Amino acid sequence: MDWVTGLVQGGNENLNAFLVIVDRYSKSVRTLPCHKEDTAMDTALLFQNNIISTFGAPKIIISDRDLKFTSEFWTNLYDML
Repeated sequence: MDWVTGLVQGGNENLNAFLVIVDRYSKSVRTLPCHKEDTAMDTALLFQNNIISTFGAPKIIISDRDLKFTSEFWTNLYDML
């Protein structure tokens, strides 16, 4: 999981970033428009609606965010399941 930020705001929701997710097995890439300021809960909801619904729950997530964000992300994600 990686974020591409610093983009010009666009669309009805003024989105300004992309969440990039790469499946290590199939090498498929998903880019999900989002806000740079999204919380762990926002990211977990986006992940559940776009990734888990298609590929299922992952065993491992590698992220460039800090440990606190990643921990909150996992907690929120599995609370939703």
